[in-house]
Amino acid sequence: MKRSISVVLPAYNEEKNIKKAVENALSALEKISDDYEVIVIDDGSKDKTGEIANSLQTEKVRVIRHEKNKGYASALRTGFESAKKELIFFTDADNQFDLGELRKFVPLVNYADVIVGYRMNRKDPLHRLIMSKGYNFLIKILLGIKVRDVDCAFKLFKREVLQNIKIEHKGWLVNTELLAKIVKKDYKIKEVPVMHYPRTEGRSTVKPVSTIINTFLDLIKLKFELL
Repeated sequence: MKRSISVVLPAYNEEKNIKKAVENALSALEKISDDYEVIVIDDGSKDKTGEIANSLQTEKVRVIRHEKNKGYASALRTGFESAKKELIFFTDADNQFDLGELRKFVPLVNYADVIVGYRMNRKDPLHRLIMSKGYNFLIKILLGIKVRDVDCAFKLFKREVLQNIKIEHKGWLVNTELLAKIVKKDYKIKEVPVMHYPRTEGRSTVKPVSTIINTFLDLIKLKFELL
């Protein structure tokens, strides 16, 4: 049975990537379902991301703009709350994934509530790889999240899962918060490997030092909230 799907694309200063990201999403979706939508969340971009995204709007593509940059978690929250379909998927607008791989995820919702990707042959700088490995180990110990790649931006949810989870933290802790609350509510998670590609346009907005410090403090706060 074909299922309806919403794809959420958070974007901040991705003027060189957003057109391709939307086109790739549409190309992937038309092979999977007849009932789908792409939602671009322009999170207060200072470049032409919003202008380009607006030019792509159709019956299948919607654009929602934050007048000010609110952060990754807020962009996802806006996208999730705006999604209208049975399944909700998100990925980043930096084109580091092949959205064609979504076809592997959809059939698995017959067996799990959340399908999460993990990056094979991850194409990121060495320091990012080291930080990620350490972080995944830390949250496995602290929060009991036993997935390989918590922050992989390639996740598919049944709609009711996101309706029953409230995103409260800001910034990059959002993936951890989502999965921690999903685990606590005993939803079933299935992991699937996905290919990862280097960013060819634009640049990451992650600031290693400040991100590490803020994320660690938020992680401790989340730990106590879940007790």
